[in-house]
Amino acid sequence: MQKAMSADIETSLRGPQSYELAQKAVEVMEAHGVWPTVLNFEIWVHYVGLKNSPLAEEIERLIAAGEPFTESVGEALAAQFLPDSKRNGEILDAGDALSRELQSVTLAIESAQKTSTIYGEQLASASKTLAGQDIAKAKAVIDDLASATRTVQTENKLLERQLSETNAELARLRDNLEQVRRDAMTDGLTNLANRKSFDEALEAACVEADRNGEPLSLGIIDIDHFKGFNDTWGHQIGDQVLRYVSSVIGRMGAFPRMAARYGGEEFAVIFPAESTSVAMSVLEEIREEVSSRALKRRSTNEDLGAITVSSGIAQRAPGEPSVNLVERADAALYASKHAGRNRTTIAEPATVVAEPATAVAA
Repeated sequence: MQKAMSADIETSLRGPQSYELAQKAVEVMEAHGVWPTVLNFEIWVHYVGLKNSPLAEEIERLIAAGEPFTESVGEALAAQFLPDSKRNGEILDAGDALSRELQSVTLAIESAQKTSTIYGEQLASASKTLAGQDIAKAKAVIDDLASATRTVQTENKLLERQLSETNAELARLRDNLEQVRRDAMTDGLTNLANRKSFDEALEAACVEADRNGEPLSLGIIDIDHFKGFNDTWGHQIGDQVLRYVSSVIGRMGAFPRMAARYGGEEFAVIFPAESTSVAMSVLEEIREEVSSRALKRRSTNEDLGAITVSSGIAQRAPGEPSVNLVERADAALYASKHAGRNRTTIAEPATVVAEPATAVAA
């Protein structure tokens, strides 16, 4: 039922009432202090377009309870009520297709500009040649050709100007599309890579590790007792904690490593060409820095207490699928939780046997 209703919204957004629906969603978002992100816009378009849906009922409940619509609340609503679990992937796939199309159009415009220039030069040359002939019978033809040449040259200049403006607009669209792609690969709350970006990067890192015969380690980090902290102090303070922890992880997990928000209060760091001993040193540094800072509520100066994190590390065996690597790192994380939290655990080595290389016939 929810899928059918969502399909109705998609149809509406392609119809004549799309502007009215979009404008209404923006007005309602503004009225409730909701940031106009891509995800929030999708949620509130469904809200204004499907007033009897479970999503609309939940938003009405949150409004009545005076709950703030934070990033984490938006993510929770999307995960529970929006059926399109491949939203970011489809945005990126559509963006890639549009980018290829724009590149094709740009090349065609550049080719048309060159052809137009050559054609104008040829006509101008023919006009000069004929104008120099003293043949009475051809005078009318010469005059007509000269006039036509001038007309074509004028039109060519106009066409070139229009093509140049169009090309500039396409370049602007490509830049905007690239920004959309970056946004779709970035977690809006923490500015780290999001889950889809992480999944793609981990697959690529596995391929690279097998190609170069290098180690690959993965760390998964979880904020201890985050749910209780969130329930006690509210979602806005919870979001601030997520930003603080992510800033530490992002700094330690900078390129060539890759830090991502794995989901909720979980984060992941990919360590290309680095062993568990290096990953352990980095994650311990993250853990110590996070717990060293005493957090206070800015508005009241209340002491919020220290934040701690637990981590798990796994080093990939040659040929090990990425999903197995994630499972082992996750298991090591839960071993840290069960051992009392605020610690880092290294997973047991994998028992995966690498597949033999494919022989190439001479």
